[in-house]
Formats: sequence, structure tokens, C-alpha cells
Amino acid sequence: MQDSQWPLWEVFIQANPGIPHKHAGSVHAADKEMALTNARDVYTRRKEGTSIWVVPSNYVVASNPNDADMLFDPANDKIYRHPTFYVMPEGAEAI
Repeated sequence: MQDSQWPLWEVFIQANPGIPHKHAGSVHAADKEMALTNARDVYTRRKEGTSIWVVPSNYVVASNPNDADMLFDPANDKIYRHPTFYVMPEGAEAI
């Protein structure tokens, strides 16, 4: 059976300038312009964002959760990467 749907695109929305884009969901579209239009129509109907990214789903690569120990464990032996011995300055909110 042949797949008759358009390619799948992953949608990332930036809610306000200066903050990271967050994954909002997926849309089907024939090309990047249609993907942007569909993403806007589906995910920002009430002006929830300031920027939209669309990425073909087949270009997204993810790690396997079963490999978490192998991927993330080596950082545990480098204490300088963990700010546990720093004193947090008063009034600092996003450090």
C-alpha cells in the first residue's frame, strides 16, 4: 500500500523574542511554504508566537532512551560542569 499523505513536518514556535523555540506539534504539507502556512493556521491562531520553524520530520534525529547512560553518564565525573559550588548572586533569576 502506498502512502498518500504529504510529508510530515515538525513545528517549533518561539513564544516571545529571545526565548528558545519549543516543539508545538506536526503538520503535513507538500513543501516548506505550505508547512509554514499550515503551522501558522494550526498552532498560532491566537497570536501565540513570534517565530515559527518547520523541519521535515525525516531530518530530525533523536537518541534512544535506552542509551541514556552511555550518552549522559560521562558528564557526571566532571564536577566543574555542575555549578553546585557557586554562590548564587542575589537578584539573579536566569543563571
